[in-house]
Amino acid sequence: MRARLLLGGGLAILLALVLAGAGLNWLFQRHIERREVQSLEAKALELLPALRLDAVGRPLADAQPTDGRFARPASGLYWQASTSAGLIRSSSLWDQQLPVPRAVAGTNWRLRRVDGPFGHRLFVIARAIRPDASGRVVVVQFATDDDASAATMHEFRREAALALLLLWLLLMGAAAVQIALGLAPLRRVQAQLQALRRNSGARLSTDHPREVAPLVDAINALADARAADLERARHRAADLAHSLKTPLAAMAAQSRRARAEGAPQAAAAMDSTIAMAGAALEAELARARGALARDAGVGPTELLPVAEAVIAVLERTERGGRLVFTVEVPAALSLPVATAELTELLGALLENAARHARRAVRIRAGEADDTLVLQIDDDGPGMAEPDMARALQRGRRLDEAGPGHGLGLAIVTDLVEASGGALTLAQADQGGLRVLIRWSHRHDAGYRPRQ
Repeated sequence: MRARLLLGGGLAILLALVLAGAGLNWLFQRHIERREVQSLEAKALELLPALRLDAVGRPLADAQPTDGRFARPASGLYWQASTSAGLIRSSSLWDQQLPVPRAVAGTNWRLRRVDGPFGHRLFVIARAIRPDASGRVVVVQFATDDDASAATMHEFRREAALALLLLWLLLMGAAAVQIALGLAPLRRVQAQLQALRRNSGARLSTDHPREVAPLVDAINALADARAADLERARHRAADLAHSLKTPLAAMAAQSRRARAEGAPQAAAAMDSTIAMAGAALEAELARARGALARDAGVGPTELLPVAEAVIAVLERTERGGRLVFTVEVPAALSLPVATAELTELLGALLENAARHARRAVRIRAGEADDTLVLQIDDDGPGMAEPDMARALQRGRRLDEAGPGHGLGLAIVTDLVEASGGALTLAQADQGGLRVLIRWSHRHDAGYRPRQ
């Protein structure tokens, strides 16, 4: 929009300045012509009273103009008086003469430009007079070289073009400032839209100009509708969880009854089916919670308290009690994930690491180049690089990538992607598995250090 406005304004200003330049050129040319006419008329007034006719009608002059250039050949200043019987002329014409116009009517001087003697273009004024009572007409002409006027016009055009160019640049700067001021309300809308992206509870302010107000109202109405849809989605997810957990609990009771009645194989099959269904339910609910948390704009959450709480739970387990958990997390660091989702994310990753670690699990986090990084290492058997690549292919569940570390990683991946991050796998320094999670563009992601 800014570029289109600048382009349109620049073309309009350029057209206006071109027309102004043409007008100034015409006015200056008229000024030069009037000045030349006045100068020649003043010289002609010295000659006209001295003109008379002889007996045969040839013109004579008892006195001549006093300007010395009339006496110098090819000086660029000439006069001539002519009748049908003959003519007289200034010495500056030497053996040349001025072309006589076919008709000179009235008592005013007539202006014209002609090709004159000595290869010059002449600026000529001509007038018909009757010096005596006989009524015979004498055509009087005064001329000057037009070269000086042409040079003056050329110099004026060049300087005017430069001045108009500078004026165009100045006006373009003013237009850019005007456009920036005019688009300022839209920049405010853009900034408030960024806040709306991070938090669906935010709304655009209503103190915008009238031209922008309909857009602001439409965006706020759309945000209200989205918030209502999210609320309904939360209720549907909760209803789905309750509606499916009850049948699963009933199936578990049937499994226990079958085992008590002497059908262990059938009970084992039912337990396996129940476990798969429960895992699928939890995974889908986690994905739904992650998507809803992202759309609702919740977060960020301080990482250190959540990590310490998850580790405290793991240390109470038989496996976790034998491990050393190392936490290297800045106290001021927050991640763009809601508290519940961050707890679930760390729980799954640290539980996997604890299950396969031999002696130690390390969790590290920090920021570099506007990127937040969360790293979890263990000293377990790790995972082969082909399995890592296959595990992260789109359409595959990470819990099917191989034994061990796959359990729960599908849910973690969904939660990370829902918060705008990316999860990768690598080999840890201790030889085990390293899980790396990165969130770029921290300001858009909701990064906020503790003040």
